[in-house]
Amino acid sequence: MKNSPTDCVPLLQDLIRCRSVTPHEGGALTVLENLLSAHGFVCQRLIFKDQDTPDVENLFARIGSAQPHLCFAGHTDVVPVGDEANWKHEPFAAEIKAGVLYGRGATDMKGSVAAFAAAAVDYVKHSGKPAGSISFLITGDEEGPAINGTIKVLEWMKANGHIPDHCLVGEPTCVAKLGDTIKIGRRGSLSFIVSVAGVQGHVAYPQNTDNPIPKLARFLDRISFAKIDDGNDHFDPSSLAVTTVDVGNPAGNVVPARATAKFNIRYSTEHDYESLRQWVDAQVASVRDELGGTWTVTSHEGAEAFITEPGAFVGLVQDAVEQETGLVPKLSTSGGTSDARFIKNYCPVLEFGPTNATSHKVDEHISVEELRATQVIYSRIIAAYFNNQP
Repeated sequence: MKNSPTDCVPLLQDLIRCRSVTPHEGGALTVLENLLSAHGFVCQRLIFKDQDTPDVENLFARIGSAQPHLCFAGHTDVVPVGDEANWKHEPFAAEIKAGVLYGRGATDMKGSVAAFAAAAVDYVKHSGKPAGSISFLITGDEEGPAINGTIKVLEWMKANGHIPDHCLVGEPTCVAKLGDTIKIGRRGSLSFIVSVAGVQGHVAYPQNTDNPIPKLARFLDRISFAKIDDGNDHFDPSSLAVTTVDVGNPAGNVVPARATAKFNIRYSTEHDYESLRQWVDAQVASVRDELGGTWTVTSHEGAEAFITEPGAFVGLVQDAVEQETGLVPKLSTSGGTSDARFIKNYCPVLEFGPTNATSHKVDEHISVEELRATQVIYSRIIAAYFNNQP
């Protein structure tokens, strides 16, 4: 593989050296803006505020004003390094050793940002402005509350006529080897708190108490082993995990007044928020009919399940990956959530980036070879997108 004239390696080093731990910009957006603006991209720095969360800086950059419009979405914020003494390679030094580049954000996801930026700049250098548009949606709030980042940039894009035809998110998607996985959707996430009220009292006088624990235990046993659905062609069956049970009772001879549990459901496109709330309510009603009790149920919406159905855009990205790596990537919906959950409301979106084995870990790293190969794949995607419009 030949190196590109615009080398993503020093660009990634510059980005890693910016201490952009959420929600601080740390100079990373400035590095990217300087590169893109020097090659004809019109850049907008977007700062969004919320009363209860930190201000967040974001970057939108676009070259061209017509369709088709391909957007790359990513983030330059990173998670904290933890105990820096555990790092063998200083987390913000961007050291290269034995062909491996170390630093916080190397894979998640400054590596992808650097690779796509270098690929886009190369395209403009060699081909001029695209027969359409290339844009960047880069947030500083993906690893944080995700309130003042992508979701608000998208609202601004819609209001200003910048909604793309397709979007590629640069999250690290590959499992064992570059090219083995593309994410074409994500499972949904819905969290619940279920509480049962009882009557506190001495365990020696059970007739004067109403113990909520057996009631909650019966409910948790029921939901933990229930089949929510069978999944479908793109999603595994929905799963439920109980995450905490609490009675707030330090005494061994007292029946508590309340028992509370929290659980999360990761679900497929077979369900939505409302259908799952109805399912949980039905399980509560069944146990309440058997054992009684005063129950309360609250829920918190995390993300909706979504799928970008395989088609021309998915096939274009698959072909680009296979041409560079020789692998036919698996189309996956596994893993947690990403900012693609917001983008899917505006246009078809998929995710592709390097291997994710060291994301968020001590001594996070990416090989120089893999980084440059990622850039070549992105270059192939850009070229194919504007030559063979999906």
